[in-house]
Amino acid sequence: MSIEESLETAPDTQETDDEIRGRKGPLAFRTISEVADELKVPQHVLRFWETRFEQVRPLKRGGGRRYYRPEDVDLLRRIATLLYVKGYTIKGVQRVLREKGPEGLEEEVSGKAADPSVSEAVSAPETSQPQDDASQTGISPSIPVVQPEPQIVTVTVRDERLESEHDRMRKGLEDILHRLAEVKASLTVD
Repeated sequence: MSIEESLETAPDTQETDDEIRGRKGPLAFRTISEVADELKVPQHVLRFWETRFEQVRPLKRGGGRRYYRPEDVDLLRRIATLLYVKGYTIKGVQRVLREKGPEGLEEEVSGKAADPSVSEAVSAPETSQPQDDASQTGISPSIPVVQPEPQIVTVTVRDERLESEHDRMRKGLEDILHRLAEVKASLTVD
């Protein structure tokens, strides 16, 4: 048997990243790539959130490597839910953290917020669940709760200085075009 044949028949000893991550214990630290994959956000978003939410402070080791504790991952998961599912703004999440602390995020995520004025959620259509005997007795029905899709809102900001600069440039280009047309006309007449 050749070396190539033995390599082909040998069991695959290399594990995928998902298999390795799956073996980590619940108290294990996670790398930024593991957290980004778990939360389905890019790594640069996690770095950005570190600048906006002072409560997000992963351990940093040599070379700037970030290691997230389980409580960091839970906090990031709540922040992501409020931002991407509930429609909060960065300032809205900051306000909840400032007024209620990290525990307040759990209230907001679960929808048990005591003070609705704190929430800056985008109003979205509610999905109603049918009332039946099971919901009145405290037993949750087996009907899945459908979360509304986050809405993407495009905001156009008008900057009058920029518009006046564009108008000035447009007029200058139109003037150049007019002069070129005159030169072309004078060349074809002769």
